Amino acid sequence: MASKEKTLDDLFLHTLKDIYYAEKQILKSLPKMAKAAESDELRQAFELHREETEGQIDRLEQIFELLGKPARGVACEAINGIIEESKEIMEDFADSEALDAGILSSAQAVEHYEITRYGTLKTWASQLGLNDAASLLDQNLQEEKKTDKLLSQLAEARVNAKAA
Repeated sequence: MASKEKTLDDLFLHTLKDIYYAEKQILKSLPKMAKAAESDELRQAFELHREETEGQIDRLEQIFELLGKPARGVACEAINGIIEESKEIMEDFADSEALDAGILSSAQAVEHYEITRYGTLKTWASQLGLNDAASLLDQNLQEEKKTDKLLSQLAEARVNAKAA
């Protein structure tokens, strides 16, 4: 018996589960990153992003509801790897001038992953005629871009110079 042909709907749902899992993992890791950060500004950026991440998870849950599917994640090896790498940096560079630069670079790796996922999901949602989902995904995408920009500004203004 031939297996069912996979569709863009299937891919959309799989990727939605992927980013849902990723956001849940990020939510767990942000307090650890905030605690490890030496710079007050970096700590505040992580705390603000934690609140935003909670809102992003709520929006993803709304999308699952729109699809009539349970809000469930699927293990995302990419985000697991990025978070694992950030833990190693926090351990290896603890008490060093380069700690915040390392934490910040890990945070930006997370942001770039999220930006990629949300951009793709938004495009697919539009293609599938899921306009409400596309709108919710765009809100998440814009927040991730804003956070990435803030992190870049912090890196350029202070954190990288301190590390050097």
